[in-house]
Amino acid sequence: MLNWDEFHEDDSAVADQPAKAAPAPAAAKPQPEAPQDDAHPAAVAERHGSYQVAEGDRLARARKSLEELDVAAGLEELEMGAARIEVDDKQMINARADLNQLVPFKYEWAWQKYLDGSANHWMPQEVNMNADIALWKSQDGLTADERRIVERSLGYFSTADSLVANNLVLALYRLITNPECRQYLLRQAFEEAIHTHAYQYCVESLSMDEGAVFNMYREVPSVAAKSAWSLKHTQSLARPDFQTGTPETDQELLRNLVAFYCVTEGIFFYCGFSQILSMGRRNKMTGVAEQFQYILRDESMHLNFGVDMINQIKIENPHLWTPEFQDEVTQMILEGTELEIAYARDTMPRGVLGMNAAIMEEYLHFICTRRLAQIGLKEQFPGAQNPFPWMIEIIDLRKEKNFFETRVTEYQVGGALSWD
Repeated sequence: MLNWDEFHEDDSAVADQPAKAAPAPAAAKPQPEAPQDDAHPAAVAERHGSYQVAEGDRLARARKSLEELDVAAGLEELEMGAARIEVDDKQMINARADLNQLVPFKYEWAWQKYLDGSANHWMPQEVNMNADIALWKSQDGLTADERRIVERSLGYFSTADSLVANNLVLALYRLITNPECRQYLLRQAFEEAIHTHAYQYCVESLSMDEGAVFNMYREVPSVAAKSAWSLKHTQSLARPDFQTGTPETDQELLRNLVAFYCVTEGIFFYCGFSQILSMGRRNKMTGVAEQFQYILRDESMHLNFGVDMINQIKIENPHLWTPEFQDEVTQMILEGTELEIAYARDTMPRGVLGMNAAIMEEYLHFICTRRLAQIGLKEQFPGAQNPFPWMIEIIDLRKEKNFFETRVTEYQVGGALSWD
């Protein structure tokens, strides 16, 4: 253990040292001037004078910089003396209104979604994982098919939410020109970080191979295909020189919104979520299922927010929503549906948890139809039904059920959570 004596000599140690010879008298032999001790008044004065000179120089430069501020580009950007913001000046994209002024609100729905998201805050460590750990370690706790589903789900989602967060932070935030929508985007980015944290927490709790799980999007074809499709629609917007303002670039932004909200979060998540939540309904992996329930509710809010943004851009920019562009967007949603069906076949080579690939295909056709309808496009699978009606209850924030043994009684701010 460290001792204060290691840093400070005591009096006895000093006393034991041999005394130094006294310096020769000045008259006998000239001696160089002894170095002044730090505490010597002359040394302090000299050092203080140098300090004043240095500080004075810095202060002069600071004042000069401030004097020049009124001709700098920053002041031109602030438009000193400009009129106050009017609601009609606000737009979803290409707005000239000041982005730093949150109010007055133009889109009350965006602000309400921000408030709802903030009220539904949660953290992964609040979920009890003990039962999952025991079940995962048990040799006969889960079948090989059930283990495959857990591993595939954590493998895909662990990087999928990171891809979504990257798109929000590196692309969308600077291109959306409405402050209340940008406020929600900040909240969504934080929630995506929580989701990635949740997957890591599950992987760590179950002592899974972290490298294999987090690198699955580079190793498993059905996982890699979905990730590659999402990345394809981020590349152009993430370029620093990309700007909206022309029909072509505005449509590119719309493609990105459809790709990430309607497909990545609106289709790619639904096979894995329904599989894990079905497992929870059977009292298996209840901790993982509870985390997924929270995440699905967040993602449902993200999806609804994205749909509202897409539809608002359509209202404000009807020239972008051409028949050709509608056909292209429909094709994108169909591509996403086919990729998720392929993922379902890979994760369920046999029937498991009361579902199989054929039932999942029906469910994904139903989801596809809903996504198309939400942005005003024609359905592609008439008559498709939802074989998992219980998923709607899980998503609905207004309906609370003690769904799992460790369910929190209410979905609310983490500090107020209470366990059954």
